[in-house]
Amino acid sequence: MPELIDYADDPKALFATFALFPSGVAALSAVVDGEPVVLVASSFQVGISADPPLALVAVQHTSTSWPKLRRAPRIGVSVLGEAHDVAARQLASRAGDRFAGIETTTTATGAHFVHGAPAWLECSIHSQFPAGDHDVVLLQVHALGTEPDLEPLVWHASGFRALQPRATA
Repeated sequence: MPELIDYADDPKALFATFALFPSGVAALSAVVDGEPVVLVASSFQVGISADPPLALVAVQHTSTSWPKLRRAPRIGVSVLGEAHDVAARQLASRAGDRFAGIETTTTATGAHFVHGAPAWLECSIHSQFPAGDHDVVLLQVHALGTEPDLEPLVWHASGFRALQPRATA
């Protein structure tokens, strides 16, 4: 077992350690006041509850997108695929037209989705509570769609990765 480091002795070790946990990447988006708003998160989790169906996302208090996005009656969650590595960076940027050249669809409820995603969930905010420098947001799932043959985009060690099948023996 490696030597454990006390967090107080090396706060940067926390981020380096957290970065070693692989996660999916999701774009949460809705049309608010006639404009699409997006937040890209690697903190999105599914399977929080089946009854009611809940997913979870953690949002930094410094987010400029979340205060707008949380006003939407429905939020589209696009679980990004391996082909979205460039699009994910563009959607997460703070400058320019974040949706330029990215195919999207908006539902009648205002939920906004990125094409080519392995999974889509149309959600509303179930509840939200503070957790340190983030807010934890529970999202209630109302509708969903899948493209199971598309591979997910994975965030690991502060970079995007694609899943590779294990070699067979």
